[in-house]
Amino acid sequence: MTDKSQNNDPTATPTPTPDELREQVEGTRVELGQTVEALAAKADIKAQAQQKAAKVKSQVQDTAAHALHVAQDKTPEPVREKAAHAKQQLTETAQIIGEKIQHSTPEPVRDKAGQTAKAARSNRNLLIGGAAALAVFILVRRRRKSS
Repeated sequence: MTDKSQNNDPTATPTPTPDELREQVEGTRVELGQTVEALAAKADIKAQAQQKAAKVKSQVQDTAAHALHVAQDKTPEPVREKAAHAKQQLTETAQIIGEKIQHSTPEPVRDKAGQTAKAARSNRNLLIGGAAALAVFILVRRRRKSS
């Protein structure tokens, strides 16, 4: 009779020990967890949209900054000084008008306006970028029409 514990077949794989099996199971769990995380990331459309929005926002900000620098470089100093003076006058006038409106506006309307202003301030960079992109678009369109 042959002893089953002694196998002389060189191609036979040894039977794993319980510790080796536990290690294999743990390794499989780790791999499975990583796979699930990767699939969840691919399925997270909201996060993907936020990443894309951040990328587009950055591109718009870069374009707006470039357009602003180009416009400033091409604007003569006297025009820039007049624009700064006009901005100061406009700010002062807006403050005066704002105070008059605030005194004559009902409380619920003021609350809603405050909420809107807060939302605009929290998205200031996006609004500025959009305004700059619109200005560039208008300038390009005018040049094409005049050509």
